[in-house]
Amino acid sequence: MALLKILHYPDPVLSRVAEPVDTIDAALRTLASDMAETMYAAPGVGLAAPQVGISRRLIVLDCTPKDEPRQLYVAINPEIIAHSGTLFEEEGCLSVPGYYARVERDEEITVRFLDLAGEQHELTTDGLLAVAFQHEIDHLNGMLFVDRLSSLKKSLFRKKYKKILAQLEESL
Repeated sequence: MALLKILHYPDPVLSRVAEPVDTIDAALRTLASDMAETMYAAPGVGLAAPQVGISRRLIVLDCTPKDEPRQLYVAINPEIIAHSGTLFEEEGCLSVPGYYARVERDEEITVRFLDLAGEQHELTTDGLLAVAFQHEIDHLNGMLFVDRLSSLKKSLFRKKYKKILAQLEESL
């Protein structure tokens, strides 16, 4: 297993639509394992393949509290097939370090995906896991959570993020 480099906004890979996974093989399993290790080390609750420079429709998620056993989801070609309700939650992103904003999301979703064994699953969920699935699927569609902000808030983000990046570079 290896820690992967997480790309940061405005890397162009983050704005591309990811390619579907058509073969589940040893390389994909290794990528999923490395992505999970990277997500846990970051620490984060989700990671999409484009965030590590791989334009494939693969995400990993684990929203369990730190004092509970891990429940890792590896989702290949995930798609939201049903949704209801609306909520506004503060989100952050490993690809936009140091910035958080309230984002509108569906309160409950049903997501369909394949696991590493090629088995299809349908999962209905709400709360943090629903938000995390939506957030990571956005990455597969070339969107960041800041793309969901109003024009004014996006403009403020760009100004503030330049300062955040400068501070991050100084600390390295």
